[in-house]
Amino acid sequence: MEYLEYPVAENLRRHVACVWRLREAAPAGAVQTIYPDGRCELIVHLATTPRCWDARTGWYPQSMSLFAAQGATAIRLAFPGPLDCIGLRLQPAASAVIAQHRLGSLRDRVVDLAGIDAGFGRSLRSAARAFARDDPAPMWRLLTRRIATFSPDARIEAAVARIEASAGNARMDAMARAAGLSMRGFQIRFRAAVGLAPKEFARVMRLRATLRALDADQASIAEIAADSGFADQAHVTRELQRVTGLTPAKLRAELRRDRDGDAAVRLAAAFVRGHSR
Repeated sequence: MEYLEYPVAENLRRHVACVWRLREAAPAGAVQTIYPDGRCELIVHLATTPRCWDARTGWYPQSMSLFAAQGATAIRLAFPGPLDCIGLRLQPAASAVIAQHRLGSLRDRVVDLAGIDAGFGRSLRSAARAFARDDPAPMWRLLTRRIATFSPDARIEAAVARIEASAGNARMDAMARAAGLSMRGFQIRFRAAVGLAPKEFARVMRLRATLRALDADQASIAEIAADSGFADQAHVTRELQRVTGLTPAKLRAELRRDRDGDAAVRLAAAFVRGHSR
């Protein structure tokens, strides 16, 4: 499996975190898992489309172009043939740039982009094919047009940055005060912009920090629990099992196996690291 991330044009960085490409000529038969990361994505399949499982729909075949909304649960994929896809990872506060007012209703779902904006979906497929040929210019032009009329909420951007910098351990009342909003107002604006409630987004950030720490393999699970803001080892174990289905010890073992090229968390690990090993 080859997974790589690419920087976007400077004028797009407030809206788009990166472009990524995932390729594998002969995917293994095991179901692969992707954990939530606090970001919506646009995805174009250039080869075989996988089957997807989510908590709301169960198993279903994916479309050629997709909008992956915010979620707090894992998504599972099964690949029947060669895999080649290009994705755009949106910045958290720009989550509504595509789905707009429908963002909240799409939580925990990966849906056909044609059902949101068919014309944009067609243009994105064309731009993705050009990107695969090492011509990113059509992608930058398409995205520049799309973001021209969408400005992220600056107060929510600042809150997202503080939550990320704290690895999910920032206090929500402090976030609301810094934004100059009541707690209720902060929660409403955050959910509308990001697609998750502030506490849910913070929980996802703690999960990612924990996964990175387990992957680095430099501390005990109890130390990781404390550093990631969990009450104790039992707390981090419950949270990881809820999202990933694995205990911290099992997840760490799978990450170690992935270094040898064979693990059920191989795809999830690549997304956490930003590259495949």
